[in-house]
Amino acid sequence: ALHGDELNGLEIIRRVVARLEPRRIRGTVLAVPVVNVFGLITQSRYLPDRRDLNRSFPGSSNGSLASRLAHTVLREIIRPCTHGIDLHTAGMNRTNLPQIRANLADPETRHCAEAFGAPVMVNSAARDGSLREAAAANGVHVLVYEAGEPLRFNDDAIDTGVSGVLRVMAALGMRMGRKRGPDRPCLEARTSKWVRARRSGILRLSVAVGEHVRKGQSLGVISDSFEEHKITVKSPWTGVVIGQTVNPLVYRGDAIVHVGILD
Repeated sequence: ALHGDELNGLEIIRRVVARLEPRRIRGTVLAVPVVNVFGLITQSRYLPDRRDLNRSFPGSSNGSLASRLAHTVLREIIRPCTHGIDLHTAGMNRTNLPQIRANLADPETRHCAEAFGAPVMVNSAARDGSLREAAAANGVHVLVYEAGEPLRFNDDAIDTGVSGVLRVMAALGMRMGRKRGPDRPCLEARTSKWVRARRSGILRLSVAVGEHVRKGQSLGVISDSFEEHKITVKSPWTGVVIGQTVNPLVYRGDAIVHVGILD
């Protein structure tokens, strides 16, 4: 809960900790269910000063509230670690297919991403000011897990997250016992892009997260109330739908379908 309205990670951590047996663990696990306590209390993505904590790293000991909190997290949580998994959901009015976003060019990070076994792993550059960027600058390998919706417990997102975290621990030699591979094959997307609305209106999507799409395929239509004037939304790329809006009311330029682009 770097973002206070993203709750699936909170439940993933609770379930993972409940399954850990200290006598059968090598190394140390730091479990942090809630970082943005202020946002959680107000059910908001942001801090009270309207800053995004995940754009405030590395922070400062004498800056804003967001900057001070980011600085504390970096000092107390990130720097003592060798690896991390940052748990997120989609933003407001969106949903995400369970996916790993990471620097797949780094061999150790790729090893962890493959072990996690999400349906899709996306090669993704770190955002400026993000926890992942700050971690990389300190030599810490971090995966970002994105799945589900804000202010919800999504069962599939949580189940996939719990299994993935435990598999990464096993791959790092932290959990004793038999290593179990992913339940399904993992697709690799070289990048991802949003399809945006070319007009305002009512959106009726004909695809869902997890579906494969071809370049030029119809993703849905945008029309007026009686569908007298409508346009077809087509995919500019071949790939898999990794996220989409859940709000049928769209303005021109709104991001509506997120496509993980496959070779």
